[in-house]
Amino acid sequence: NVCTVRSNDISKSGKHGASKCRIEAIGILDGKKRVIAVPGSERFEVPMVQKCKGQILSMSEGKASLMDLESFETIEVTLGEDNEEEIHEGDSVEYWDVEGVKVIKRKI
Repeated sequence: NVCTVRSNDISKSGKHGASKCRIEAIGILDGKKRVIAVPGSERFEVPMVQKCKGQILSMSEGKASLMDLESFETIEVTLGEDNEEEIHEGDSVEYWDVEGVKVIKRKI
């Protein structure tokens, strides 16, 4: 899952032990909080997140059709429950392309 790291606590264990990392992260797509503990030598993949601007063309049943303001292509995006009340047709929005999944983040 693609997450934003909120905190990273590093602790050193005993005489022969390696360090441990306790990472608190929040999912970009679902907003859930995750806490993981991993060895200090652990490597993670960094996701590609592209931030774009678009304009809402139409809305229906939890989905929105938006036009990218740079490439002028039309994209179908699922709306979150928190976005559905504040976004209306004709509004400019910022959306993120996270590993091929498009998410509306905020109204501009």
